[in-house]
Amino acid sequence: MITVAHRAGNTIAGLRDALEAGVDLVEADIHLYRGALEVRHSRTVGPHLYWERTTGVTRRRDVRVPELDEVLAAADGDPRLMLDLKGRSMPVAVRVAERLRERIPGVPVAVCTRHWPMLEAFGEDPQVRRIFSAGNRAEMARLRARLSGKRVDGVSIRLRLLSVSLVKELRRATDLVLAWPVDTEAALAQASAIGVTGVISKNMPMLDRLMRGRR
Repeated sequence: MITVAHRAGNTIAGLRDALEAGVDLVEADIHLYRGALEVRHSRTVGPHLYWERTTGVTRRRDVRVPELDEVLAAADGDPRLMLDLKGRSMPVAVRVAERLRERIPGVPVAVCTRHWPMLEAFGEDPQVRRIFSAGNRAEMARLRARLSGKRVDGVSIRLRLLSVSLVKELRRATDLVLAWPVDTEAALAQASAIGVTGVISKNMPMLDRLMRGRR
């Protein structure tokens, strides 16, 4: 079972802790805001505020938000980054692709997004693993049609959308079927039962146990 530390890459400390723990991939969420590639999950509310479902509204001046260059520097060439591109604007993908070529040329990295045209920006980069994500039924239906008879690097699917038969179908298109969020023992049991090949989780003790069991 592939282990992915959900959002751990959104802080430098979280990134380092997850890499030291030995997870297979560390996820970082990437937004393009006023020309900067910010690493955060929260959304902007005007020029001064962030909003997060779990934490509510926070002031930009009270939050330390790293940029992509800082995360790449902290990873120091480690190939276990998974960058989740947010938003629908193609410039996000174009800027990230440029940054990867400049900062870590040739270093393997995974790039994930629910807005699949963004993945085309990395078409010339063989070291980039392009992962198609789906978070609702409409996206899942479009993804199934897109994958028919094709092979892709990987998929990342909201757990509640998956079933045994659907995972079998997806595994005809890729060896990497990631489920999210998998933060509880019940969710892990469900993910295991339906046959996914990896889980995306904020539960680091659970990921550690998975890795120890695998070893």
